[in-house]
Amino acid sequence: MKAAVVNEFKKQLEVKDVERPVLQLGEVLVHIKACGVCHTDLHAAHGDWPVKPKLPLIPGHEGVGVIVEVGQGVSHLQIGDRVGVPWLYSACGHCEYCLTGQETLCESQQNSGYSVDGGYAEYCKADAAYVVKVPDNLSFEEAAPIFCAGVTTYKALKVTNAKPGEWVAIYGVGGLGHVAVQYAKAMGLHVIAVDLGEEKLKLAKELGADLFVNPALEDPAAFIKEKVGGVHGTVVTAVSKPAFQSAFHSVRRGGTCVLVGLPPEEMPIPIFDTVLGGIKVVGSIVGTRKDLQEALQFAAEGKVKTIIETQPLDKINEVFDRMVKGEIKGRVVLTLDN
Repeated sequence: MKAAVVNEFKKQLEVKDVERPVLQLGEVLVHIKACGVCHTDLHAAHGDWPVKPKLPLIPGHEGVGVIVEVGQGVSHLQIGDRVGVPWLYSACGHCEYCLTGQETLCESQQNSGYSVDGGYAEYCKADAAYVVKVPDNLSFEEAAPIFCAGVTTYKALKVTNAKPGEWVAIYGVGGLGHVAVQYAKAMGLHVIAVDLGEEKLKLAKELGADLFVNPALEDPAAFIKEKVGGVHGTVVTAVSKPAFQSAFHSVRRGGTCVLVGLPPEEMPIPIFDTVLGGIKVVGSIVGTRKDLQEALQFAAEGKVKTIIETQPLDKINEVFDRMVKGEIKGRVVLTLDN
């Protein structure tokens, strides 16, 4: 089968023929039709994070397609099912986190396109217990980004605990942020979009954002405090230390600052302001299988639509180069010539 492979960190991926995966107990084989390209894939290919991915590696954790083989012990899935293989490839199922609905915190978890091979390939094997079905009325290209960008921002908005009619700020209107704006509006929230790019702010307006601010022109925190007295929650998708700091100061008393993006720097938090303001600073990583089902349902009902650009698998290195330069609008989805 054809796959894009990371052989060495910070080097170009090699698109080549590799062995088709062999199933073990409890696994399924998915014929990949489309796979979204996430910034995490770039981090994996560069070995940026303290916990390194395996090498060689086939990246990709937004792979969607059709089950073509079912392993022993699998009874709830069958050949022909449309499914996706998310970032949470598997978890132990019996630790404190798994038993309390926090499976994304499981310390024994495996991650698609990081600790196990992912969806930049014609075929991808998956743990049958952790794949999630794709609604029939969603195309593979539309569904792919929901498996990370969609569920990540949907879960982050849930973590803010903001209620319908309250205000949230979305810092960064890129691959994650553009769906965050849509989820927030679908959840009945008022939205302030924050981004350095005027085109992205224009997009945010088209997607329903109520207010917009460019940090290059004015201080977002001051703007937000003046306009609405501070937001009830922020979701920071931007990979930027200044964005995190501004997001913290834009939250009203009792509000929640949710961190999603992963900048390399540390973010100092003013303890005095945090304590007196009762402000919560929370990390949020992807979502559970249930969160993903809910996120997909929003898309199936037409309330959230990913803005995508399709490219063939052979173009992955060009896509990564554009990602580094910040030249991608929405999400690039790799299509495979199946």
